[in-house]
Amino acid sequence: DDGAITGVTGNSCMRGDTYARGEVTHPVRVVTTTVPVTGSATEKMISVKTAGDVPKDRVFDVVRALADVTATAPLRIGDVIVHDVAGTGVDVVATKDA
Repeated sequence: DDGAITGVTGNSCMRGDTYARGEVTHPVRVVTTTVPVTGSATEKMISVKTAGDVPKDRVFDVVRALADVTATAPLRIGDVIVHDVAGTGVDVVATKDA
């Protein structure tokens, strides 16, 4: 109503209400992809993800920023691959050991 959310229906818990309100007012996503890795005898690529939510309209900025990134082994799950990716304030971390 005039840009304000007056209610949410269909949810069975408050998490659903919170998610729906956020999706309408400020949609966010966790970005997952892969990057090449050097120095590993077994892995050529490593899976990565943003450590937190990125505004939905910045997802392609994050993907473009990762296009030229190469990780260097050894890597452990949770190691930061890129700090503050695309100026979002969110780090990109490894989701696999290499």
